Formats: sequence, structure tokens, C-alpha cells
Amino acid sequence: MNWSGIIIGVMTFLIIGVFHPIVIKCEYYFTDRVWPVFLVLGLACGGASLLAAHHLVSSLLGVLSCVLLWCVRELKEQRQRVEKGWFPRNPKRAHQPNGRPEPREDSF
Repeated sequence: MNWSGIIIGVMTFLIIGVFHPIVIKCEYYFTDRVWPVFLVLGLACGGASLLAAHHLVSSLLGVLSCVLLWCVRELKEQRQRVEKGWFPRNPKRAHQPNGRPEPREDSF
């Protein structure tokens, strides 16, 4: 029996399930400006999947790479969801309607 397909499917489901709340929390605490972190990690996992010797490890790194790259887009969309009121804003940040922090009054 070959369990590779089932393992890849279950792990894909788990990876996507883990990164959904990570995107929400990252937008809440850091705004969508953390997208370069997801981009670099996604590209690194993609490169690692090309170099991995075992097909199962290579497949899972490829899935992780795609999920991390998809998170770049999801961070932007999460900001729009917050602006629409579908998700809560971080009350510790000052907000303008366009989603950018307001400048402090004591800054020039």
C-alpha cells in the first residue's frame, strides 16, 4: 500500500488550517506589511522542495511554499475584510479609513 497520497492530503489540509488563523493574527498585530516575510519563506520552501531527496518531503515543502505565497495575497484581503468590519480592528493601533495608521500629533 502506498500511503503517500493520503499523507500529503492530510498534511495539506492541516497546513492550510494552521495558516488561516496565522494570517488573521498577523494582520491584527502587524498589519499587512509583514507580507515580505511570507514571500521569503514561501520562496525558501519552494527552493527547498526542489532540493529535497525524498518525494514526500519535497511534496510537503511544495505545499507549504504555495500556502505561504498565497498568504501574501490573503494578508491584503484580510485588511479589506477588517475595513469592511468583518473582523475586529486592533484597538491599540490608530486607524484611518484607508487602513493606514494615523500620524501622531507630536510628529512632524
